[in-house]
Amino acid sequence: MTTLIWGAGAIGGVIGAYLARAGHAVHMVDIVADHVEAMRTTGLRIEGPVEEFTQVLPASTPGELTGTFDRIVLAVKAHHTAGALEQLLPHLSETGYVVSAQNGLNERVIAERIGAERTLGCFVNFGADWIGPGQILYGNRAAVAVGELDGRISARAQAVHTLLSIVEPEAVLTDNIWGYLWGKMGYGSLLFCTALTPDSMSDAMARPEHRAAYEALGHEVMTLAAAEGVSPLGFNGFNPKAFLARDPEGMRVAMETMIAHNRKTAKTHSGIWRDLAVRKRKTEVDAQIGIMVGLAESHGLKVPVLARMVELIHDIEDGRREQSAALVDELVPLCV
Repeated sequence: MTTLIWGAGAIGGVIGAYLARAGHAVHMVDIVADHVEAMRTTGLRIEGPVEEFTQVLPASTPGELTGTFDRIVLAVKAHHTAGALEQLLPHLSETGYVVSAQNGLNERVIAERIGAERTLGCFVNFGADWIGPGQILYGNRAAVAVGELDGRISARAQAVHTLLSIVEPEAVLTDNIWGYLWGKMGYGSLLFCTALTPDSMSDAMARPEHRAAYEALGHEVMTLAAAEGVSPLGFNGFNPKAFLARDPEGMRVAMETMIAHNRKTAKTHSGIWRDLAVRKRKTEVDAQIGIMVGLAESHGLKVPVLARMVELIHDIEDGRREQSAALVDELVPLCV
């Protein structure tokens, strides 16, 4: 089976290059024509401390693509999910399915459009950045998981797990993919907070004067997960139970572990930071964190720190504010 990877940036590019190098049939799709041309001619260069290699890949822009596929890995930014779905649907076979290798709760968007039975959940936490056409930084290994939305251990989930194990040997086949995805939402909220500043992820999280903001963000997301009936899972230091209970010692250990984990990666800053500081474009804040604010309202919950953080990210996106540690200062008084 040929795996179509829709979005050949940080996540999709790493997955595609590793699968192709291992002899699996893949086809890459990306909207950046120069990137597509590089992949199919000189090759996609994976670089960084994990491993360095170059892999030539079959690749197309959406307008060039023909044919249908039984398995499509969707790896675009969260806020491009709906648009990408409309483009890829003509290429999804009648019995095919979509794997959401993204950040956020995009499985909800995909399942609403094509049905939960045609949607496979996927959690990815390894660090990678799209540097330029034909060039991706693979900064560090980290947790990867895949599973059916209803918790079944299916043949297709097992097949995708086998593929992802080529990229990450410790990838998990899970019956609780929502637990991983909500855990990533909590961890991701902390990364959005680091992007308010010019600091690296570790340096930003290590500021003692801002610890309350990070603890409150984790707590707000975990409280919302509980309201949704989900039991979030921890990974790479993030401890959902500690943040839900606001356990001081548990949160301290979690923060120190996450800081240490991120000090070991060549990807020093988050993708959100790169969107703001380098690529000067809109981030995934509305598709990831903004939906949290809306969900909280539906449950009658207040999430003041999340809501204010979204506003501050918008300020940076729109040029009203610059990235600064002073922006996190504004979150601290909201942490009650």
